[in-house]
Amino acid sequence: MGVWVLSGGRARVSEDALPAGGAMRSQRTTKCLCCAELFVADVRNRGRQKYCPKPACRAVGKAVRQRRWLAKPENRNYFREADHAARVREWQHAHPGYWRNTTRYRRRTLQDAHPAQVIERPTDNAAALQDALRLQGPVLIGLIAHLSDSTLQEDIAQTSRRLLQLGQDILSGGRSDAPQTSATA
Repeated sequence: MGVWVLSGGRARVSEDALPAGGAMRSQRTTKCLCCAELFVADVRNRGRQKYCPKPACRAVGKAVRQRRWLAKPENRNYFREADHAARVREWQHAHPGYWRNTTRYRRRTLQDAHPAQVIERPTDNAAALQDALRLQGPVLIGLIAHLSDSTLQEDIAQTSRRLLQLGQDILSGGRSDAPQTSATA
């Protein structure tokens, strides 16, 4: 065994006290169960570490450990039981908006931002109305017919003009109380 040497008031181990091969001699290599390469296990987990520190091997090791944990009967419904659900709800209530601070949540948009549309007042109501009706789908025409209680094209056109004028007045911020006249009058 080594000899303790006192030098300058400090005790130290002499060189012949170290194991043959130096201080690093005690490190053992282990074969990774995923890639089958040899690696030096972490000192704290020497008996338990079965996978090397490569990210792919660590992911495989985690999946294996998770399957083993979930296979135990006492863990099968661990996250589904009422007391665990209550625990999670209580935590969520105590930490409102926790997930809203994540990058993933902030990146998600529910609506695309569009610039405000400029409302142009048509000079020729009859031509503009025909263009507007041609662009609208059958659902809108059916809705107008339902509101006017008539399936006649003339009644639908009159109601459409009235609704179009009302919508433009609302969007432009003004409200015209002048009586509505038809294009044919």
